[in-house]
Amino acid sequence: MQTTLCLDFGNTRLKYAVFNDDELKEVLLLENDDPAGIEKILQHYQPSKSVLSSVIDHNPEIENILATKTRFHKLSHQSKLPFRTPVGKPETVGADRLALVAAAVHFYPKRHNLVIGLGSCITYNFVNKFHEFLGGSISPGLEMRFKAMHTFTAKLPLAKPNANFPLIGYNTNTNLLSGVILGMIHEIDGIIDEYGLRYSNFNVHLTGGDMGFFVPHLKNKIFASPYLIFKGLYAISETNG
Repeated sequence: MQTTLCLDFGNTRLKYAVFNDDELKEVLLLENDDPAGIEKILQHYQPSKSVLSSVIDHNPEIENILATKTRFHKLSHQSKLPFRTPVGKPETVGADRLALVAAAVHFYPKRHNLVIGLGSCITYNFVNKFHEFLGGSISPGLEMRFKAMHTFTAKLPLAKPNANFPLIGYNTNTNLLSGVILGMIHEIDGIIDEYGLRYSNFNVHLTGGDMGFFVPHLKNKIFASPYLIFKGLYAISETNG
């Protein structure tokens, strides 16, 4: 049995997943990018392989540790990927987006796939049935919207996300909840509808830490997969291992 450690360093959270062969066993949070924490993880799980997706300026010593103690791969536009990126500057595409698209192509090959990642930002990532990652769009995520209204106004409070929100807000907090969450629901459905006008048959994948706020409310059919990025990272580690 081969153990693979997959690390996802996002703007909001640092997470890692452990695979035994191709079976996802655990997904856990890291408090920070302290190399000592990585050492403990390696000691506990004894992985033979590791892969890192990072969109932050993490401690570079982490890569040295992983490369010394495992067969390590850092995801970038230079990785061997199961798709092409015919865009102007492929080196500017975030590693997280590459991993999400890799997962879609791995599990749903030769299909149009729209992958929506709900993290610090919402990323819309479209890969066609010819395995060409065409790009997509990026908009502010859930917490970013709440923080923006609090930061750039004099009196609006910082609201906390809550799945129980009304259509018609009855105080400041519920007005903020309705505006942000309901607004995002209609944004997501609206963008899916726009893709539907151009591509008659495609899969929609919803993933990310905030997906639970939206899955029950979307009118479009979706595949909800909270750990899609880790499945993509595992597939990439196998290709680049």
